[in-house]
Amino acid sequence: MSKNTNYSYIGIAFVILVFGILFIPKIIDRISNKDIIRHESRSDFADDKKSTTSDLAFIEINGEPKKVPAFSFTDQQGKTITNKDYEGKVYVVEFFFTTCPTICPRMNENLIQIQNTFKDFNDFGVASFTINPDYDTPEILKAYADKYGVTNPNWHLMTGDKETIYKLSNEGFNLYSAEEADAAGGFEHSGNFALIDKNGYLRSRKDDFGNPIIYYRGIVSEAEQVDDEGVKEEISILKEDIKKLLNE
Repeated sequence: MSKNTNYSYIGIAFVILVFGILFIPKIIDRISNKDIIRHESRSDFADDKKSTTSDLAFIEINGEPKKVPAFSFTDQQGKTITNKDYEGKVYVVEFFFTTCPTICPRMNENLIQIQNTFKDFNDFGVASFTINPDYDTPEILKAYADKYGVTNPNWHLMTGDKETIYKLSNEGFNLYSAEEADAAGGFEHSGNFALIDKNGYLRSRKDDFGNPIIYYRGIVSEAEQVDDEGVKEEISILKEDIKKLLNE
């Protein structure tokens, strides 16, 4: 072997040594900071796919997607709950009152069905706001939750300042609520549910004409004269759309 060949090997070895000193620490640093991800198999790579936006519409007000306004109330456990507690979660919103003699029991029976369907999802919840806060204290709400079988830790039945709740209902969610002496139980409300995505936006599916349905009926009105199957079908539609948002 010639002397020049020896010099060539020494030169190559020197270049490799310099590369290792300069670049290997940087590569290790990038891996530790998750800039580079090593996939062990094809299945690992498949599981790393980014989620996609579903076909559910964003509800728009004046051309802008409608987002849940900030709120802060007290739940059935006596804890302060705000809109931030629902960040990263898909949830259903209702306005009700515990002494409601008409639609509230059916609304909450339907919500219990939904709760049980998604019992294994930590990122699903329900927000129930009482429209009779003078009577519906945290203790009353706790008894009501126990009666119906509320078990989801992300299901908060909330009470607080009456005017703030009504503003949230009628302006924040556009879910009609009112104190009405001539109404059964002394209050009126729509009985509709709102569906909120993980980023706090109101969402819904579209109708046959491509328009958002906006809200989901917690129970059909008596005027529609539909049977129980019709009610269940409405709730099954809501379940389908909750699944879509959970997968986004």
